[in-house]
Amino acid sequence: MTVVSSSPTLAPARSSTVVLMFAALSLVWGASFLFMKVAVDSFDPAQVALGRIILGSVTLAAIMTLTRRRWPRERRLWLHMIVVAVFFCIVPFLLFAWAAQSLPSGLSAILNATTPLWTMLVAVVVLPSERMTARRLIGVIIGAVGVAIVMGIWDVVTSPEFTASLPAQLACLGATASYGIALGWMRRFITGTHNHDSVTIASTQMAVAGVLALVLVPAIGLAPVAWAPAPILALLALGCLGTGIVYVWNTRVVSEWGAVGASTVTYVIPVVGVALGIIVLGERFTLNELIGAVIVIGGVLLVQRAR
Repeated sequence: MTVVSSSPTLAPARSSTVVLMFAALSLVWGASFLFMKVAVDSFDPAQVALGRIILGSVTLAAIMTLTRRRWPRERRLWLHMIVVAVFFCIVPFLLFAWAAQSLPSGLSAILNATTPLWTMLVAVVVLPSERMTARRLIGVIIGAVGVAIVMGIWDVVTSPEFTASLPAQLACLGATASYGIALGWMRRFITGTHNHDSVTIASTQMAVAGVLALVLVPAIGLAPVAWAPAPILALLALGCLGTGIVYVWNTRVVSEWGAVGASTVTYVIPVVGVALGIIVLGERFTLNELIGAVIVIGGVLLVQRAR
């Protein structure tokens, strides 16, 4: 029996290709903290969140057009994409943007790394095939410990601002829980169940998110803007690359590694953020960052069964 696809399909990704995609995700999403920090000099948090979604959707729509891919016609797929767009883009981007107004970026990165823990809980409920083994569970815990060491969580916890920032911390946890729901939903209802390649799936997801973002702009995205070249370029990079092209890679990693495995990219993001701080901003490198980085990578490898 021959299956006719409505869009070009890709050959199964080799293990090395998926690893490279995972590394690229880590680098780009790690750099997103730098892009956001520059962008908020001209745009408010809601504008950054909605702007990156709209730019990402336009970028992927352009890729669909240039590669002559067909948009999916299955109504059920589009309905599932509404759920993914809400929980993978709209909700977490807005929550993180709101929290960024009062929460240190280091603590935000630590809380962002709880995504695999939430994903694991979702997987246990909706993904019987991805029930956690003891080995993968240990890997998740080790990765979380490594992130805490990289960021020096003991300093954050003893800071006087910690209690005052509790609402923002809860917002970040809500955002990572939202990521976990989206990743589990993608694995259960989208990846592997439709005859479309990762470009088409990611583009459809972002197209739905872009429409939802446009609807929200009149309500929360019309604050005055102080136009400046650097913030504009940062927002373009954040949207076109960090919210556009990398979603193709993320969809492929979810398909090949599963929801929990793909979510471990959030362990490596803080490591990349620390490295960029050293290279770009000349920040001091400490021993705990080195030790934490090694532990983070070890946790990721353990979760992936040393692929």
